[in-house]
Amino acid sequence: MEPVECDRCGCRVLVVKNSWQHTSVQWTAEARSTCQVLDDAADSVSRARSCPAMQESIARAAVEGRIGVLDD
Repeated sequence: MEPVECDRCGCRVLVVKNSWQHTSVQWTAEARSTCQVLDDAADSVSRARSCPAMQESIARAAVEGRIGVLDD
């Protein structure tokens, strides 16, 4: 797993890009509390499972070569 920092809020998650379509993300407790999207959803019945800004940050990191894509 490789660390990726969100371009929006700066929280850091661990990521494995198995392919361009499949990404595994490990959210730490600190990252969950730092991310406004996930923190806001923590009190909601339907908790957010993902953050669009983090998804974009991960995609950008892969395109820029900052993280590897295993099936490449």
